[in-house]
Amino acid sequence: LECDLAMNLVGQPLVRQQVMKGVREFLENQNPVKPLVMSFHGSTGTGKTYVSSMLVRYLFQGGLQSPYVHQFSPIVHFPHAERIEQYKENLKRWIQGNLTNCGRSAFLFDEMDKMHPGLIDVIIPFLGSSWVVYGTNYRKAIFIFISNAGGEQIIEMTLDLWRARRDREEISLQDLEPAISKAVFENPQSGFWKSGIINEHLIDFVVPFLPLKRHHVKQCVISELVQQCLEVRPDVIQEVADSIPYFPEEEKIFSSTGCKTVASRISFFF
Repeated sequence: LECDLAMNLVGQPLVRQQVMKGVREFLENQNPVKPLVMSFHGSTGTGKTYVSSMLVRYLFQGGLQSPYVHQFSPIVHFPHAERIEQYKENLKRWIQGNLTNCGRSAFLFDEMDKMHPGLIDVIIPFLGSSWVVYGTNYRKAIFIFISNAGGEQIIEMTLDLWRARRDREEISLQDLEPAISKAVFENPQSGFWKSGIINEHLIDFVVPFLPLKRHHVKQCVISELVQQCLEVRPDVIQEVADSIPYFPEEEKIFSSTGCKTVASRISFFF
C-alpha cells in the first residue's frame, strides 16, 4: 500500500503520511480501543475515492467487491429527506448486522457533504471506545468518510501560501485541520452539521487532499496512458493537461477538476 501510494497518488504528501500512519498503527494493534475512523476532505479529482478504493483493495480480498466492505452513497441509499427516521433505523441495523457477521469490516460513506444532517449521528455508538455495542465487538472495524466539504478552505489556504511564495508542500496538517473541522461542523448543508462525531472527536485522522497543479495533472496523464497501454507521447501529455480548466482566472495555477477528467480526455487526442 505504501509503495502504491508513493508511486501512483499524485501530489498528496499529507495523505500518504496520514493514511499510512493510521492504517499501520491500527493493524499492528491486536486490541484497538476503538475502530479506525478517517475523514477525507478536498475538492473534486484530488484522489479521495482513489485512495479509499486502494485502501480496501490491500486490506480485503476482492477490494470493493468484498462482502466485508460496505459503501453508502446519500443519493443512492438516502435520497428522500422526509424518510430520514427510517434511514436512521436502517443504517443502524445494517452496520450492527454486518459487524456481527465480521468485526473486521469496512464502511465507506461517499459524498458526506450531500448526506442529510443528523443521519450519520446514529452510528456514533459504533465509533467510540465502548467495549461492546448491542452485544457486538466492533473495535476492529474501519470507517471512512469522503467529502468535498472543507475543499474550499483547503484551496484558500493553498492559494494564500502560493501568493506568499511558499510551496504547497509546506502546508502542514496543523494548518488545515481546524479550518476543515469548523467548515464541516458549521455548514448546515454538510452531513457533519453539528454532528456528535466531530464534537466528541471520534475522527482519528482528518485527511486533507490539496488542489493539484499542472505538473501533477501531467503525471496523471502519464499514469493513465500507461494504464491504457497507449504510447506516452509528450505532445499528448501537454495537450491533455492544457485542455483542463485551471484557477485562479488570471494565473491558472491549480486544476479545477484535479485529475478527474484525465481518463476521458485522452481519447480526444488519439
